[in-house]
Amino acid sequence: MGHMTIREKLEQWEKEYLSPYATLSMNSKGRERDEEQCDIRPVFQRDRDRILHSKSFRRLKDKTQVFLTPEGDHYRTRLTHTLEVSQNARTIAKALRMNEDLVEAIALGHDLGHTPFGHAGERALNRVCPFGFEHNVQSVRTVEKLEKNGQGLNLTWEVRDGILNHQTDSMPSTLEGKIVRLSDKIAYIHHDMDDAIRGGILTEADVPGEIGDVIGYTTGERLDHFIHDIVTTSFGKNDIHMSQPVAEAMQKLRRFMFERVYQNPEAKSEEGKAEMLIETLYHHYMKHIDVLPADFLRMLEQGEPRERIVCDYIGAMTDRFAIATYEELYIPKSWHG
Repeated sequence: MGHMTIREKLEQWEKEYLSPYATLSMNSKGRERDEEQCDIRPVFQRDRDRILHSKSFRRLKDKTQVFLTPEGDHYRTRLTHTLEVSQNARTIAKALRMNEDLVEAIALGHDLGHTPFGHAGERALNRVCPFGFEHNVQSVRTVEKLEKNGQGLNLTWEVRDGILNHQTDSMPSTLEGKIVRLSDKIAYIHHDMDDAIRGGILTEADVPGEIGDVIGYTTGERLDHFIHDIVTTSFGKNDIHMSQPVAEAMQKLRRFMFERVYQNPEAKSEEGKAEMLIETLYHHYMKHIDVLPADFLRMLEQGEPRERIVCDYIGAMTDRFAIATYEELYIPKSWHG
């Protein structure tokens, strides 16, 4: 057989060790543009590295998760959310002998297209853009087209499929994608609850007993319970899911969070301001598209619609940059006598 590369040995190991339901690197449907393989990294590991080294990944550290930026300095950002999703997903994947590299690549890439100001920013762009705006679709557009000065990262089909379908209303084609999809839900509930308790909006005692009895009375207990439940329920099966009672308790917890946290009037009024800011920037750049960076103008020349390009530009902004840009455009600087 001649000399095997390190990559080929790793692919062989996957074949021998991973579950029959796992996605093997050697069976990937490949990339949009063919590339020579790396001699030491299988395809999904290479995708993970590309995502980690991308600009949009670095920007996640300056995008907040839910309440815009709460007081204190240990609140979550999109970056910490992404790492929490990745860690939950890798724990599950390892226990089920799934492809941990694929899981990690999908998890690290799943929110790359998220707007500034979380879902408030997404809602605003979705309202003003005639093509609509969904962050999961934008994440795929980010890795396929926007990254690397318009060349994209050229990721494998499986990673893009997992990123596109991490939402509640769709389903990934691989079990690894399904693991990330559930890990994302768990991470959301876990850290939003944790942040709400730290922020004094809730206490552990507020969580209804019928939920606590099933999945635990503290955020830590619940996270542990969710992960164990997914592993136990999915073990040896060609699917990834929670047991019925735990899935129901999670739905109840989500509803509770919506009533008590997400619909909290203070959080809501801040979100309203964020939406207005994003819409104002959109209308501004639609009028003055010529001030956009060269990469964006090149897409315009290639025939991409200006509405989409303006969304690409605003969608990629960090919270801080969006606020600074708005201030520069609309807030008068103080006069100095």
